[in-house]
Amino acid sequence: MWFRRKQKNKRNSRGRVLDVKLRSVQVRKSRMRLGALTFGVAFGTVFGLYVLWRVGEWTLDRLVYENRAFAIQQIDARTDGVISADQLQRWTGVRPGQNLFALDLARVKRDLEMVPLIDSVSVERVLPRTLRIRVTEREAVAQVNVPRPNNRGGVEVAVFHLDPEGFVMVPLDPRQRTTPLAQPDDLLPVLTGVGLHELQPGRRLELRQVRAALNLIVEFARSPMAGLVGLRRIDVAAPEILVVTTGQGSEVTFGLEDLERQLRRWREIHDLGQRTHRSIASLNLAVTNNIPARWLEASIAPAASPKLPKTLRKKKNV
Repeated sequence: MWFRRKQKNKRNSRGRVLDVKLRSVQVRKSRMRLGALTFGVAFGTVFGLYVLWRVGEWTLDRLVYENRAFAIQQIDARTDGVISADQLQRWTGVRPGQNLFALDLARVKRDLEMVPLIDSVSVERVLPRTLRIRVTEREAVAQVNVPRPNNRGGVEVAVFHLDPEGFVMVPLDPRQRTTPLAQPDDLLPVLTGVGLHELQPGRRLELRQVRAALNLIVEFARSPMAGLVGLRRIDVAAPEILVVTTGQGSEVTFGLEDLERQLRRWREIHDLGQRTHRSIASLNLAVTNNIPARWLEASIAPAASPKLPKTLRKKKNV
């Protein structure tokens, strides 16, 4: 009896083991089916998205980026200054016939703004076939003449222009202008005391004396002295003063601060000389009290017709 019970227990345990193994196989198969289904769905989704992307790309290429209906026929380039439209187009590198939508506008804008003569640029598409470019130019108010070696082993004078912010520019070639020079370079005030190594086109001069000299030129154009004398040369070699030579031969020393007040005092002293028939030979406006002045009789003062100072353009928003 005990033996029969033992045999029965063995049969029951063997059945339970087989049942557990069967369920394990079923679970494993179920997991494999679920994994295969998941993989299939993921693969199908990725493949479907890839197909959609390729179809969309092909559609964009055919309907937009390679569509001759959007080929550039006109480049509408305008500036508030004197650079010719043809020169602006050459600097952009854009050619008629290029696709308007395939064009990288950021690259065109960046290339133009790399030109030292250009301050700011706007570029936009005008459908269906026009590229519109608007340029704001930097405007020269002073020049710097410095000697430099040339390729022939000699020395030449290099001319650089400065705008009111101190940005260094190379003068524009006359062939790249829309109009002839209205004002020759020698009518721009010349800054002396600046080294060649400091003049990098497209960079801004940060020297305190240079910035003060440029402010003086701008302030002078709207001061009471405008039209009475002309600024010919400004020496910025000294660290705390500006030494100005006028077109009439006067030498006037300025401090770097409060230029407007110094210009008013210059006018007062100039008017005093007119009433006493004398001309200023030298004047030190950097001194606040008991201003040193040296006079010349008007009859022996050098004659020179003062030029009206250059009026800066009002910059437009582009």
